[in-house]
Amino acid sequence: MAELCGKYKLVSSENFDEFMKAIGVNILMRKASAVSKPVVEIKQDEDNFILKTTTTFKTCEIKFKIGEEFEETRMDGSTCKTTITLEDGKLVQKQSGDKEVTIIREVEGDQMKTICKVDDIESTRVYNRCE
Repeated sequence: MAELCGKYKLVSSENFDEFMKAIGVNILMRKASAVSKPVVEIKQDEDNFILKTTTTFKTCEIKFKIGEEFEETRMDGSTCKTTITLEDGKLVQKQSGDKEVTIIREVEGDQMKTICKVDDIESTRVYNRCE
C-alpha cells in the first residue's frame, strides 16, 4: 500500500464528462470539472487511509479502512455507500447508490492511473506524482 501513498496532479483525462453525465452530475459541475486539474493525495495511518481530492473550487476527503463499508459524499454532493479494497496492488473503490460505480487507482512509478466505470462507460485519468 505504501507505493500508492503520495500526492498526484491530473495530467490527462479521457471520457470523464460522459462518466459524470452517466452518474447524474449536473452540467455546471461537469463544466467546472472539465477545466479543473485536481490534486489527489493518499495517506495511510496504521489501518486508516485518507483520500483527499483538491480542486480550485472544492475539496473532498474520505477516510476509510480497507474492506469496510462507509457513507461517502461525492464531489457533486450526492451520497453513496462505498467500500474500498486492495486488489493486486490497486485500490478498488466500489460505490453503490443510484448506480454502481467502480474506481480503480493504480500507481506505476511516478504516475497514478485512475479508471472510472459506470454502466458501459469508462473514463481514464492519469496523474503525475507532485511531491
